[in-house]
Formats: sequence, structure tokens, C-alpha cells
Amino acid sequence: MKTASIPVQQEVIQQYCKQLRAPTMAAQFRRLAETAASQQQSHLDYLEALLSAEMEEREQNAIQRRLKEAHLPKVKTLDEFQFSAAPHIPASKLKELAGGGYIDRAEPVLFIGDSGTGKTHLLTALCVAACRQKRRVRFTTATGLINELVEAQHQHVFGRALKRWSRYDVIAIDEVGYVPMAEVGAEYLFQVIADRAEKATVILTTNLPFSEWTKVIPNTRLCKALIDRITDQAHIIETGQDSYRFKRTTQKRQTSAG
Repeated sequence: MKTASIPVQQEVIQQYCKQLRAPTMAAQFRRLAETAASQQQSHLDYLEALLSAEMEEREQNAIQRRLKEAHLPKVKTLDEFQFSAAPHIPASKLKELAGGGYIDRAEPVLFIGDSGTGKTHLLTALCVAACRQKRRVRFTTATGLINELVEAQHQHVFGRALKRWSRYDVIAIDEVGYVPMAEVGAEYLFQVIADRAEKATVILTTNLPFSEWTKVIPNTRLCKALIDRITDQAHIIETGQDSYRFKRTTQKRQTSAG
């Protein structure tokens, strides 16, 4: 092939990549071609490297889309959690859950403990792991979920809102028990959880033992039914009473002072 035709050929390849919506291939085909030539790689080796680069970029973009759609307050992982500061929290169990098998089996995960004990961090870490497996995930607080459904009811689109929530592989509901619920709010929360029973996963955090849920859900029968649904085949992890955040802050201050 004549050298003078190479720029024209490269332009044609760029256009093909654009039409095929393969921007990574368009960006890397020259560099990878030079590498293949210098290392005397075969045509198949070059093609594999080029396709691999495109696939890897698409995988990363898909993960980023899932993370954005999840509406997580912060992106936190299990690697960032200091299990050494909370040895009673089973690290091996959390790593097992991060594998995603509980999602396939539609099993709930419950984190129970006082404020600052790492519940939200661990919930978020499982959400991040699920997003990396390209699952559809949605984070919300209990109050946020109830308010959204109440507003949907006022706008006569309640059924549509419930259907939207049902499409997620994982719903993560944070802070159940922090704010007392009106009966209608508790009913909406129950409906979301009951609709997912044995079908799709719910991850939930609460600062109250189940014996005290009637403090925030006064309707005893409804409270019992909600607990029954959320605990069926659930993974229940107690994070304790000692504030993980407080310990971390104290350690940082001591380190700074030293």
C-alpha cells in the first residue's frame, strides 16, 4: 500500500467507526496499529486488541451510567470501610454479598445499628458492587421514597410511580426508623417492599431493633406485616452501637495532634 493513501484510509476508518458508534476504536486504532507493527503482531492480535479496547470502554461507561442512575449520596466501596475499627461486622459476609448472588435470589439485606456505625456506607458499597455488575439500582431514604409516592398519589400517577420502582434490580432504602411515619406513608413503604417480595432485592438500614418499629409505625398490624416481608430470607447484619464515624474522626484528630 502506498504511504500517500494512508491518511485517506485513516479518514475512512474514522467514518466507519463513527457510523458504528465505536469512538474508542476511532481514538485508538492508529496507536494500536503502530504497536502491532512494532511488535510484529498478527492481524488477529491487532483486531482483538482493538475490539477489547472498545468493549472495555463500553463496560466502564455502562457502569458509570448505572452509578449515576442509582442516585447514591456518595460512591463508597467495601475496600474503603475500616473493618478493623468494627471487628464485629462480618467482612467475609459483606464480600460474599458483594458478589451479587443475593440479588439473583431476591434476598433482602438489612443493616441494623445506631447512627454512625457504618450502615449507609455498607449499603452504598453493595449498591456500587451491584452497579459494577450492571444491575439497575436505586438509592433513596425512607422519607424520600414516601414523599415521592405521596406526591404521585396527589398527581394521580401513583400506579406509574410504583411501576417505575419495580423495574430496579435493587432498591436501597436508607434511614428507616429515624422519622415517624404517617399511616399512609407506612402503607406506601409496605406496598413497595411487598411488591418486591421474592421477586427483587431490597437493601435497608434502620437504627431501631424490630421490637421498636412501632415507635415509627404506630399501626401494629401493618408494622408486623412490614417486618414479616422484609425479614423473610433476609441477610441481617448488626453494625452495633459504637459510632464508626466518631472513632474515625477521633483517630484523625489524634493523628493530626501527634
